[in-house]
Amino acid sequence: GSAALTALALFSAYASAVGLHDAGLNIINPAVTVGMLIGGTIPFFVAALTMTAVGRAAAGMVEEVRRQFREIPGLMEGTAKPDSARCVDISTRAALREMVVPGLVAVIAPVVVGYFSINALGGMLAGATVTGVLMALFMANSGGAWDNAKKYIETGAHGGKGSDPHKAAVTGDTVGDPFKDTAGPAMNILIKLMSVVALVLAPWFARIHGTEVDVSTASTILDAIRAAFSALLG
Repeated sequence: GSAALTALALFSAYASAVGLHDAGLNIINPAVTVGMLIGGTIPFFVAALTMTAVGRAAAGMVEEVRRQFREIPGLMEGTAKPDSARCVDISTRAALREMVVPGLVAVIAPVVVGYFSINALGGMLAGATVTGVLMALFMANSGGAWDNAKKYIETGAHGGKGSDPHKAAVTGDTVGDPFKDTAGPAMNILIKLMSVVALVLAPWFARIHGTEVDVSTASTILDAIRAAFSALLG
């Protein structure tokens, strides 16, 4: 919810900064249509990247756990301590490495599209905001449902632990956890970051496309955002 409102505010500021408030965005305009299609696909692409990233990181962690069981004497019997630092190192490195591509997509896409057309960038921001918000709601709710379904069965419902429904719920929870904890929250960051990049570069876009720049509007919005972040962090 808050991410959607923030993205809408940033989108409105971008429209004011590049002079789109008066002309508006016409979806019949091919540039706007193409931009909306590109923006609508980006949340799905980033969601796929984050989901596969979780799978790769989990596979690396499983391999490390198996290695420790094989190579550390007494670990299986509980008489030795595991190398927890190595597991933390694997997860941290994977988190940083796997987020490079999604981060670049969120930053580069507005720059490339805005270079060709400010109308296309407006359409892209609109498309990304709509699909991103819907994807975030879908993933957060469905992921939470899968997670709580497993917990509910573990209380004894539908046969309890070890039953076929429990095995199915565990499989669902394997997808549900990255849905609600990784891909869903990533959608909020994605739509806000794309809008911020577009707003920051709005004067440049307006200059190369020969439109009048409303710098005061953009600077006022940026000052308000900085003040809000300072209040939250302070």
